Amino acid sequence: MNANLRAVLLFALVFGLILLSGYERSWNVALGIINMGLISAIMALGVNMQWGYAGLFNVGVMGFVALGGLAAVLVGMPPVAEAWAAGGGRMLLALAVGAGTIAAAVLAWPRLPRGRMRALALAALLIAGFVVYRWLFDPAVEAIESVNPAGTGYLGGLGLPILLAWPVGGLLAAGAAWAIGKTALGLRSDYLAIATLGIAEIVIAVLKNEDWLSRGVKNVTGLPRPVPYEIDLQNSAAFVARMESWGFDPVSASSVTVKLGYAGLFLVVLLILIWLSQKALHSPWGRMMRAIRDNETAAGAMGKNVTRRHLQVFILGSAVCGIAGAMMTTLDGQLTPGTYQPLRFTFLVWVMVIVGGSGNNFGAVLGGFLIWYLWVEVEPRGRELMELVTSGMADGYWLKAHLLDSAAHMRLFTMGLILVLVLRFSPRGLIPER
Repeated sequence: MNANLRAVLLFALVFGLILLSGYERSWNVALGIINMGLISAIMALGVNMQWGYAGLFNVGVMGFVALGGLAAVLVGMPPVAEAWAAGGGRMLLALAVGAGTIAAAVLAWPRLPRGRMRALALAALLIAGFVVYRWLFDPAVEAIESVNPAGTGYLGGLGLPILLAWPVGGLLAAGAAWAIGKTALGLRSDYLAIATLGIAEIVIAVLKNEDWLSRGVKNVTGLPRPVPYEIDLQNSAAFVARMESWGFDPVSASSVTVKLGYAGLFLVVLLILIWLSQKALHSPWGRMMRAIRDNETAAGAMGKNVTRRHLQVFILGSAVCGIAGAMMTTLDGQLTPGTYQPLRFTFLVWVMVIVGGSGNNFGAVLGGFLIWYLWVEVEPRGRELMELVTSGMADGYWLKAHLLDSAAHMRLFTMGLILVLVLRFSPRGLIPER
């Protein structure tokens, strides 16, 4: 079968399944799958840049997604004036001292004469900077978090339009990727995976524990939205009249309208990223990245700076994941650090890339939609299947109870089964790299 026709048929099959869910259940469910499918496709694109283009094994996806979510808070939420008055200035000074100490240590190291005195001088600089940093930081944190801790207890954000948070999320993730890449990209692939996973856990731990920054596990709710609220549409006489004239329930129509608005915004971002990714993949830079992926030694012998190119693509892929994280937090309307689990933001995204076809941007997008559809639909479908299988069994029978309880585990079983089947019958993915 022609490769283009195969791709079209696979996309048609996936979207046909989503439309079937909308027809059988509700269009709100179908649009919810589409919205998260669009975000998942963007995450898969970011990981595909790192793995499919350059062979970088990054299992710290959730850390970059979380930084994108933090950007939505820092940009979109209004500043908490009382918290800034209580300790905002001291907090900024503490952060400046910490950054300055690190910068001074980096600049001083090559300029100091070699020997034991260099190590002692550097240690003294770092210890002194750390003491001053903590002297400023701890009282600032205590003052900020004591301001209405049930409702705020953090500095808030800049109060800017929430759409600006999406590129800012990419910039935050790119900055973190640069810092990680400068220290970890010289490692072998397995050590790189361990390093990225560990650093991602550090990012999540910071978000969970630094209440002054993100309210920690108390969560930040009420993020502004780039689309209207459902209640505003329901209170609009013009909207209600229009929906009733078309024969729709205004309450259900308001929810569908909001989801369609999100879908339009997410689709624009996805199309831009696909266009840029395709341009990059088929450029001399993209061909060089694939040559490095296939044989680093040969590429290095041809004069290519392998580590530098790895750093470039690592930053680009992480930035795309950061954009997706900011979009997802905007869709949810809240930042919940406790939900950034490896199963959802690392394992699932990797399954999307592998199943769709690593090295192929359209394969990554297909995998994003397919795997997210299965993640949402498998559990209720599994419950229906188990109820059908056990319909002839007596109530209270141990096997019936066991099968009904096992429906909750259908998601993980299906993810593993899909992954095994694809690796067995189409090891390069559903839409392989050309």
